[in-house]
Amino acid sequence: MAFPFVRQLYSLDTLDTRFVVPATAPPREALEEAKLDPAGPIPVEDSNRGSRSSGDNVQPPRWNTTEFYFYYVAIIASVFFMFKAVLDVSQESHPNYSKFEHLLSDGWIPGRKVDNTDAQYAGFRQNIPYLFIVVLLHPILRKAYDSFWRAGTYTQVRPSTGRGGLTMGLTPSAAADARLNQRISFDTFFAVIFLVALHGVSIFKIVAILYANFCIATRLPRQYIPAATWIFNVGTLFANEFSRGYSYATILGPFLPSTGSEKDQPGSNFGHTLDSYGGLIPRWEVLFNFTILRLISFNLDCYWSLSSPASSPLEKKQLDASNLSERDRVCIPASPTAYTFRNYFAYTMYSPLYLAGPIITFNDYIAQCRYRPHSIHPRRTTMYAIRFIVVLLTMEIMIHYMYMVAIFHAKPAWSEYTPTQLSMLGFFNLKHIWLKLLIPWRFFRLWSLLDGIDPPENMVRCMSDNYSVMQFWRGWHRSFNKWSLRYLYIPLGGNKGEGVRGKARAVFNYLAVFSFIAIWHDIQLRLLMWGWLVTLFVLPEIVAGYVFPARKWRDFPDQYRWLCGVGAVAEILMLMTANLVGFALGVDGLKDLVSGIVGTWSGWAFFATACGALFTGVQFMFEWRESEKRRGIKMKC
Repeated sequence: MAFPFVRQLYSLDTLDTRFVVPATAPPREALEEAKLDPAGPIPVEDSNRGSRSSGDNVQPPRWNTTEFYFYYVAIIASVFFMFKAVLDVSQESHPNYSKFEHLLSDGWIPGRKVDNTDAQYAGFRQNIPYLFIVVLLHPILRKAYDSFWRAGTYTQVRPSTGRGGLTMGLTPSAAADARLNQRISFDTFFAVIFLVALHGVSIFKIVAILYANFCIATRLPRQYIPAATWIFNVGTLFANEFSRGYSYATILGPFLPSTGSEKDQPGSNFGHTLDSYGGLIPRWEVLFNFTILRLISFNLDCYWSLSSPASSPLEKKQLDASNLSERDRVCIPASPTAYTFRNYFAYTMYSPLYLAGPIITFNDYIAQCRYRPHSIHPRRTTMYAIRFIVVLLTMEIMIHYMYMVAIFHAKPAWSEYTPTQLSMLGFFNLKHIWLKLLIPWRFFRLWSLLDGIDPPENMVRCMSDNYSVMQFWRGWHRSFNKWSLRYLYIPLGGNKGEGVRGKARAVFNYLAVFSFIAIWHDIQLRLLMWGWLVTLFVLPEIVAGYVFPARKWRDFPDQYRWLCGVGAVAEILMLMTANLVGFALGVDGLKDLVSGIVGTWSGWAFFATACGALFTGVQFMFEWRESEKRRGIKMKC
């Protein structure tokens, strides 16, 4: 019984049905065709789905070959020594332990300290109990709100004939509008309370920014909306950063008389009093970056709706509004009456996704408010919640036994670490970054699922299950990637054009996209360098695809797989380099780390061994993706 449960727990449809339901397929029929009961995930045998991939040039399984038995041994040995390297340097007996011991705190695992050095994760970890209370309270309040307003009496669809004694009722469209109105009313009400609790009187600054952006979408001539939207929102990112949230003391200083003497707070005014009511998170501007994405989404969705035909696209295409595909939910404009400030406020401030996402477009939000998604069911949501708890416990165990974050903060003498230990400290630092992002994203998506809104899953694969720069960014912060495609990459022209010209245009657009992503994360030079490095590291992958096209190697599948493995090792090293620069060490820190690894002959010997270990892991990744194809699963990451 344990194996089927684990298989079901880690199935793709438990993570997100978008991975097994094509973006263009109506979800109800697609779930049935994929043998997935809309009432919850059901494991599917490979034989039931393998026939769907018969035309994809899928290779036969290699799991039971001599080659892969060698890989199994190599991978098991590599993983053992990877963990051992970091565990050894995290022991009290290590010479450098005293240099980072002060960064550790008492943990809940007996006899272990906890590395809570990372401020971003520490803040989330500290507030997990309170967030759980809000997550449990929010759906209860919505049900109470719906019950009080007797929502079921007018959102229930009933026959509407007027003859033969049948009960009069609302048409499906009218019932959907009623459901939308009911949800928006509660979302607006709860968002105001949530914002006041989080940011106190800073809610007025947030509403002012929202209103200015709304005016751009609704009052400017249509041709100016895109440019004005981007200028305003990118300008807001810079203004928020440099003004540190626009303190009331600074804003009101020129207009109000100062109080107090030189001894007692010279120059203080009523603005200082307002600033003292900053809520649980006074620095609201730190979290506002996610809201910026929603502001742009509303404006551009509204802009594109202005050019849509007068007749409803749903009627023209004869689509069932209650069973729209994901692409239709995103691309088909909402009703013209939906682009109101009330709906806009409820969307941008939607509480489950406000703090960290995932990102959902305005059109998709309105569509899901009108009709509950078929992908949401208590059984599937429960399995998703169990996966979240497993990931949370994994992080807790890791920071209780592996202190790489504290070590990098303390910056001890790197010469006292072996090349193996240095490289594994860097690797597990990246693993910590992956987990500290994965956990909040899954937590807030779980909250959204409990509330009846299904946003995209942000993390598709484990960080260690990636070998392609382009595929990695499709699966890392996936909702942001989908947002970037819709609102930035495609409007810039994507990869339109033939041959080299099209690829050159694509690279230029990658540079624009990753520059924006870097600025969006934080206005720092190291993040801009990260964005440019990512774009630079895309080039070898594109060039290799031209020089070694797969069609020319069809008669030599194993040789081509090994050749791709060599390239994939280089891609993994470049991915680690870019992310260590952008999110962990910076350029100078990376130089120190690299010099410590390859500064000796033993370091070069380790580097060669590590590349061999990465090669075995890459071959396992290749075969895993082939097994997905054999099951009819085609993912772009």
